Amino acid sequence: MVVVGLVGGIASGKSLVGRQLQSLGAVLIVADQIGHEVLNSPVVRAALVQRWGSGILDASDRIDRREVARRVFGPGVDANELRFLEQWTHPAIGARIKEELSELAASAVVVLDAPLLLKAGWDTFCDGLVFVEVEQSLREARAMQRGWTVSELHARETAQGSLEEKRQRSRWTIDNSGTQEQTMAQVKGLWQELTRFPSGTARP
Repeated sequence: MVVVGLVGGIASGKSLVGRQLQSLGAVLIVADQIGHEVLNSPVVRAALVQRWGSGILDASDRIDRREVARRVFGPGVDANELRFLEQWTHPAIGARIKEELSELAASAVVVLDAPLLLKAGWDTFCDGLVFVEVEQSLREARAMQRGWTVSELHARETAQGSLEEKRQRSRWTIDNSGTQEQTMAQVKGLWQELTRFPSGTARP
C-alpha cells in the first residue's frame, strides 16, 4: 500500500485532485468528513458547548461548523481558542485515520486529503506528499465564491502552516490553475508513478 497526502493552500483544489485520483482507482480518505463526526461525538460536543455555549449548535442540535469557525478564526480571537479546539479534535481524527489505514492495508494506493496534514503530524502516515499549486489571487477568488472573505482565508491558511514548507516537503506537484481536464492530465501522470512507487515504512 502506498499512502499519499495532499497538501496546498486553501481553495487550491486538493479535493478535486483527490477525487480524480479516486476515479483512477485510489482509495480516498477525507479528514474533513472524519472531523465532522469527531465534532459531534458526545465527549467533544460537550467540551465545545461548555466552552462556547449552545450558540454553536444548529437547529438539529448538532455542532455548526461555521459558528465554531467564528470563535476560532474571527477578528481579534485569542489563539488559545484554536488550540483548545485542536486539542480535542486532532487526537481523535488522527486515531480514526490510523484505523482506516489499517483497514485499507490491502489497497494499492490510498490518498489522504487533510488540510492540517503537516500541523497535526499526519504526514507520518504517508509515503509521499502531493502539493497542489494555485496562485494566491486565484485561490482568493475561489474562496470568495464559497462565501469567505479574504481575511478569513488568510486566518485559516495561517493556522494550517507555511505554504512554502508544504511545497518543499512534497515529492510531487500538480498545477491546478487551469481547467479540470488539464489537471486530470497531470493526475494521470502522477497515477502512473504511484502504481510503480515502492511502499515505504510510514505506517501507523
